Amino acid sequence: MKATIIYGSTTDNTSNIAKQIAEALVDYSPNVVDVSGASEADFAADLLILGTSTWGVGDLQDDWDSFLPTLEGIDLNGKTVALFGVGDSAGYSDTFCDGVGILFEAVKGKGCKIIGAVSTDGYSFDESRAVVDGKFVGLAIDEDNESSETPGRISNWVAQLKSEL
Repeated sequence: MKATIIYGSTTDNTSNIAKQIAEALVDYSPNVVDVSGASEADFAADLLILGTSTWGVGDLQDDWDSFLPTLEGIDLNGKTVALFGVGDSAGYSDTFCDGVGILFEAVKGKGCKIIGAVSTDGYSFDESRAVVDGKFVGLAIDEDNESSETPGRISNWVAQLKSEL
């Protein structure tokens, strides 16, 4: 199975998380692509892992925001998609990881299978567009306030992805 991790990162937090996920998925030899330089061809993989940070009051990371019209035109039929995001659950408790929710809304209904939903248990936040039916639609990371949780969250999520594949 060919895997590609496509991320948007402004301060390198999301880039670093993308690289950690790639290391944990080494047996899938994932290609890691910054969305600022992505093209439609980068979405040819069977497994797409899309990652973003959230900015302002629930805004999608700038590079993803610019790429969103292209994403909406890409055929995802038959692909498997997993999502991850980085946010600040203390400073932006009402919009924690909203960027993940925006990406979810962009890919749902496009014929792809979305995997990797995560329980909200153990997270401290008030609201998030990334929560659907009581779970995050993907992995939520808070490097500002909960960085000690990151390795375990990545490890558990990657194990979950492998079992869902």
